Amino acid sequence: MSVHPQVASLLERVARSTLPKYHSVSPSVARRIYRDTRAALSPKAPEVPEVRLLAFANYAMRVYRPAKGTLPALVYFHGGGWTIGDVDTHDALCRQLAVGAQCVVFSVDYRLGPEHPFPAAVEDCIAATKFVSQNARELDVGRIAVGGDSAGGNLAAVVALHARDSGIAQLALQLLVYPATDQRLATASHERNARGYLLERESIEFFRACYLPRPKDYADWRASPLLAKDHSRLAPALVITAGYDPLLDEGKAYAERLRAAGVEVAYREYPDMVHGFLLMGGVLDTANAAVAECCTALRRAFEKVAA
Repeated sequence: MSVHPQVASLLERVARSTLPKYHSVSPSVARRIYRDTRAALSPKAPEVPEVRLLAFANYAMRVYRPAKGTLPALVYFHGGGWTIGDVDTHDALCRQLAVGAQCVVFSVDYRLGPEHPFPAAVEDCIAATKFVSQNARELDVGRIAVGGDSAGGNLAAVVALHARDSGIAQLALQLLVYPATDQRLATASHERNARGYLLERESIEFFRACYLPRPKDYADWRASPLLAKDHSRLAPALVITAGYDPLLDEGKAYAERLRAAGVEVAYREYPDMVHGFLLMGGVLDTANAAVAECCTALRRAFEKVAA
């Protein structure tokens, strides 16, 4: 299958751009490029009645509440290679998820590399999930899910593993959108989709170096959740991948590993999409369909726990 015609148009647009590649500039400039280019591709953000900020020593959370009363919660971790991205780049998506799933979304602004390398992001995401769980009554939330895209999908998978072992939260779902699960970068899709499909090999290696400056940490399960010793007894998962994504194979492998361990898994590959497509609803119709699928999965998971 070829890339979707709308993706082909986007790739042509990117090819004409004079902006440099992420790996060729400093992290601060890469963050600006990502922020501005994401805004140009985002769909119109739906209105959410209540949006507020919670701030802590090392991280912050933007909270999206679509309605009054006790609602389920999604603790969401943005993508961006643990180096770029923030609550602003994922604002439209979090609004879509809050409205579509009728849940309170806690979008976590965790620390980024290279200023704060591994495991700072992991610590912040665990702390954020623990805070939501321990303060559920005061926050007026009930059932809790975790989710994220790309690097955020990696962090959500890690938090789910930690939640199982620590008991900090009983999770209803782990929403893993084209997650990075294996820092060895050795799958066939890393070779097959290395160039020409937005996320390129050099940028992946750049992000990994910013987040994991010590190669010995690649095998740590908190960096590579695929390498965890035990995947049993985890929260149900929806794993979404894209056919023209370097991370395709490791996302699929994680879904298979969870299923083999007895975890309830729904796996969905969008074969004609590229990495990052979920944020591009302004130019890709499939992105909005995928967001709707995420919302449906969240609603069903919350309803199942409630029953």
